[in-house]
Amino acid sequence: MAQKDATPFTEAANKTLLNELHWEDTRDFEAAARGFIASLDEPVITTSDGRPAWDLGAYPFLEEETAPPSVNPSLWRISRLNALYHGLFQVSDGIYQIRGFDLSVMSIVETDNGYIVIDPLVTVPVAKAGMELVYRHLGQKPIVAVIYTHSHIDHWGGVKGVISEDDVRAGKVKVIAPEHFLEHAISENVIAGNVMSRRASYMYGNLVPKGVKGQIGTGLGQTTSAGTPSLIDPTDSITATGQTMTIDGLEIEFQMTPGAEAPAEFNFLFPKYRALCMAENCSHNMHNLYTLRGAQVRDPKIWAAYLDEAIDRFAGRYDLIFASHHWPTWGYEACIDYLKKQRDMYKYLHDETLRLANQGYTILEIPEIIELPAELFRAWYNRGYYGSVNHNVKAVYQRYLGFFDGNPANLHPLPPEAAGKLYVDLAGGADALLAKAQQAFDEGNYRWVAQVVNHLVFADPDNQAARQLQADALEQMGYQAESGPWRNFYLSGAKELRDGVLDLPAPKAVSPDTIRATPLDMFFDLLAVRLIGPRAAGKTIVLNAHFTDIDERYVLTIENGVLNYARGKHADHADASLTTTRATLDQIALGEATAAEKLATGEATIEGDPAKFVEFLSLLDTFEFWFNIVTP
Repeated sequence: MAQKDATPFTEAANKTLLNELHWEDTRDFEAAARGFIASLDEPVITTSDGRPAWDLGAYPFLEEETAPPSVNPSLWRISRLNALYHGLFQVSDGIYQIRGFDLSVMSIVETDNGYIVIDPLVTVPVAKAGMELVYRHLGQKPIVAVIYTHSHIDHWGGVKGVISEDDVRAGKVKVIAPEHFLEHAISENVIAGNVMSRRASYMYGNLVPKGVKGQIGTGLGQTTSAGTPSLIDPTDSITATGQTMTIDGLEIEFQMTPGAEAPAEFNFLFPKYRALCMAENCSHNMHNLYTLRGAQVRDPKIWAAYLDEAIDRFAGRYDLIFASHHWPTWGYEACIDYLKKQRDMYKYLHDETLRLANQGYTILEIPEIIELPAELFRAWYNRGYYGSVNHNVKAVYQRYLGFFDGNPANLHPLPPEAAGKLYVDLAGGADALLAKAQQAFDEGNYRWVAQVVNHLVFADPDNQAARQLQADALEQMGYQAESGPWRNFYLSGAKELRDGVLDLPAPKAVSPDTIRATPLDMFFDLLAVRLIGPRAAGKTIVLNAHFTDIDERYVLTIENGVLNYARGKHADHADASLTTTRATLDQIALGEATAAEKLATGEATIEGDPAKFVEFLSLLDTFEFWFNIVTP
């Protein structure tokens, strides 16, 4: 079903914001264009099998300076900055960036004889295309090191597009990462990977057409590239603030920042170039304390403290800040102002939320009260393009106080379907509820429409009038949203209400490299999550597992409806004993073969009672990717 026009209420809301913004400050456009060298002649980067991985020309409508009525003018601004300025840029003598090729930015730093690559994007084809552009204009020199600034996939997934695993094993290339990088890089994509990936399809607007009534970006970047992520294990881990490393004549000084933007992350200084890399701890937007795709809440207090530490530790030793998203900041005074205002933005959200919480205000009340001070909010880089004041305040409340607001009426509410039927009855039936909701829509009260019609949709998901009105309300809220993820969530929900859940191939939640790098303990943690508890209740199954290629042994026990495992153990009276290799397990996990096929070929063997092994497998759930979100 076709997208609709912005209503007069949406036009008015966007025009009001347009008149409030500080358009006289054009420094970001100057910064985004600074140092441009070249971009690709052909805009489409393809995967190895010829599918589009990235299209540099996917957003031609953003060439218009003025936002259309269907787009928040502030979001239009950041989307233009992210989409239109793409290619290879010189940041300073010895430092370059590939920008606009993915959600993230890839930085290239010259050493005595080669290059250091920082954060090689999300997928292999875009990282490879970026390095080919570097070689074409800067010269073919060896890559001596890759640095992963942190554990999120948009900062390491393209690594095999810039270096080979063979060169790493041969000692030709270092791969440097913060302590515990691998654990966190994998864990976020494994145990809750299916639901996170499904919600990410909303967050990044993957199914919403690009256009002035559709997906125009995410604020942090335009979107994520298509193709296969890769992973090469780090060779060197940085463990302490103040630690230094010299790579091919170039000194690097590190600052550890775990638990801020990512659970494993660092900032670092290149003294030779007087350049400070802030990873993703600073960016030209308010970041997420809670990401809408779902993840553990980040700590704004420690985030602000790390920024404060960076101000002090590196004082007077840099004239440039660059990061893993957006464009750099030049000039020491401008850099200090940037760091201080990003620091104080996160600290204000933390402190003010808790002040109001201690006065008894709740998780829904506080976001309606808090506004950043003008001196913070008028800075473009503190605008809510990715995170937002509203959901970041809720994140702070959740971090300290959890889901419950203290009101006993909210301790055990009815689930949406049951509550929906009662709300519809209370309203006097579906027709009466819809009539009142339509009146609210005609008055521009879209938040209320979305809230109240949701009850009818969950009470009767086949009610087409309810679905369409709900979609119309979400659409207008998307048109007004300054946050890219908010817009994408609203428009994705509207599309699903109108068109249903599409029957599409499920995307791969994890890459082959991620599966192979997953520790066995974490693999069995996932099996425990997949165990269907009610079906397993009352059963006892004990299995031995021996992986001969890595000589690892485990005992797996199903008892009391849960799966426990013990590493380095062997049960003498197990129901069955599995002998195979880790490589075979990986093939099964990747869907390249089934357990039955591997047993038939002898690549896996069972001693004891094979029926118990079959029963074990029968108790494991499978996760459907395209589950409903906006309907029951």
